Amino acid sequence: MSEPAAATPKTPHVGRREAKALRRTALLRAAASLFAEHGFTGVSMEDLGMAVGMSGPAVYRHFPSKQAVLAALLIDVSQDLLDGGAAEVDRAPDSELALRALVGFHVAFALDRRDVIRVQDHDLDSLTPEDSRTVRTLQRRYVERWVDVLSDLHPGTPTPQLRIRAHAGFGLINSTPHSAALRADREDTLERQAVRTTLEQMALAALLAR
Repeated sequence: MSEPAAATPKTPHVGRREAKALRRTALLRAAASLFAEHGFTGVSMEDLGMAVGMSGPAVYRHFPSKQAVLAALLIDVSQDLLDGGAAEVDRAPDSELALRALVGFHVAFALDRRDVIRVQDHDLDSLTPEDSRTVRTLQRRYVERWVDVLSDLHPGTPTPQLRIRAHAGFGLINSTPHSAALRADREDTLERQAVRTTLEQMALAALLAR
């Protein structure tokens, strides 16, 4: 007697809303990679669709234009930075640990999202004025979380000087896309950990210096 056929494994059900969200995320990741490599003007909607196995016209079901893709990419990441930074500060028991948490958080972001940093550097001016204001407002609010922590660690230092210090820390950390030839999908390698440790130590030294 023949063996019974093996049961076909069931595929987890994904609702329409979840599937749409997954496709949107895939498109934004592809956009970050393509914009970083070719520049915003060098990528078409057809290129974005091909990168995720979708036709060009199908991309328009998720974004009305290529500019809307760029806006979503930069606004989403700016909101993620603000939310993540606020969570790190709220969890920390004191200001020095809050600063260390912020540095670790931002270094992880710089290592994981190097493509987005390149896009921000090169293509921020391609946003509409309204979207540019949204991105800059979110990023200013993120900077102010750092300034609030630094003000506790450097009492009496004028706020503009604390902002300069915070931006200097960002500049050091965000240099990663231009100096560290790491693949974002390589987690916990010795090389990655060495880069992370170096960036954290240098940023903290600059931010805590009296």
